[in-house]
Amino acid sequence: MFAEEEIEALALGIRWVADRADGALGAAAQNALAKIAVVLPRDLRDRMDASALLVGPGEPIVGDGVDLAVVRRAIRSERKLSIAYRDRDGAATERTVWPFALGFFDRLRVMVAWCELRGAIRHFRADRIVSVTALEARYPRRRQALLKEWREAEGIPVR
Repeated sequence: MFAEEEIEALALGIRWVADRADGALGAAAQNALAKIAVVLPRDLRDRMDASALLVGPGEPIVGDGVDLAVVRRAIRSERKLSIAYRDRDGAATERTVWPFALGFFDRLRVMVAWCELRGAIRHFRADRIVSVTALEARYPRRRQALLKEWREAEGIPVR
């Protein structure tokens, strides 16, 4: 069984996702919290419901240009995406990418992907992705290998 602090951590994290992630992921987080609550003993469920650990309001989230559920499905299935993207100066490009991570920041989301045009790992702000098309083609490298390479290049430890 979960310890009280573990339940608080789960509830706080799930509430953050429900509030700060995209709609589909936020709804999934709320469903997960409800399922966790159902299996907890009554005293722990009551403590979770009465938790004083709150997700405070953040800065407004920059809107996503596309449905991130499409990106998450491509990541899970290791499928390529075709995207139309606008850089910070507004220049439009078409890219075929191999998405392998999504970063959820307080104000925005970032897709991390291997970009076939650049031949390198790139970061794409979700609010600048104009359109996304899931392709049937799988990318030739494993998602975990790309993630490991990216973490090493960025100095991000595995947790």
